[in-house]
Amino acid sequence: MADKFFLEVVTPQKAIVSEDIQSISAPGSEGEFCALKGHTSFLTSLKIGSIRYQDAAGNERVLFVNGGFAEVLPDKVTILAESAERRKDIDIARAKEALARAERRLSDKAADIDIMRAQAALHRAIFRIRMAEIR
Repeated sequence: MADKFFLEVVTPQKAIVSEDIQSISAPGSEGEFCALKGHTSFLTSLKIGSIRYQDAAGNERVLFVNGGFAEVLPDKVTILAESAERRKDIDIARAKEALARAERRLSDKAADIDIMRAQAALHRAIFRIRMAEIR
């Protein structure tokens, strides 16, 4: 049995995960990283993507994360995310609405459209839809 360490994933609204795990992989800004108990300490920013971890029983769990920061310590990983949700909790209809809204904004040629923000919303919606449909 693998050694366990603690994972905490929190957003400004609530704690998403607070449990012992066996391993984790997450979308670091410089590339995906994986960690096990005893990993060397580091701090990294996160990009949009999925956090995959094995819980204490060895079951794979998946979360959507919308950026943030991760602190990896030998016995704990703390993720402070802008937003995060379990794959099973993704509302596909809401994600599709967000996708349509972002596509409309990007097709609109108005000068007051924030292109970077619309592109980020588009990317986020696409990722959430893909992730939810993989179930």
